[in-house]
Amino acid sequence: MKKSTLEYRMMEHNRLKIPNSKLLTGSLIGKYPIILDGGRTTIFISDMSKESETREKYQLRKDNRLFFFSKKPKA
Repeated sequence: MKKSTLEYRMMEHNRLKIPNSKLLTGSLIGKYPIILDGGRTTIFISDMSKESETREKYQLRKDNRLFFFSKKPKA
C-alpha cells in the first residue's frame, strides 16, 4: 500500500516533488483582506484589483439568499 500522508510526503527525498501551492494550503501569505458587513465577514483574496468585483458578488449573493427565505405574499 502506497503511503500518501503529508508526513510521508514531507520526508527529505520527497520534499522537492511537492509544489509550493500545496504546501501553502490555508496560508494567508500574499492574500489581502476584504471586510464586509461592518466587520462581521472577512474574505481574503489574492488579487487586490478584484476588490470591487468581490464586494458586488457578495452583496448579490446576500440579497438573493435573503429574498429566497423571505415570506412570499399569498395569491
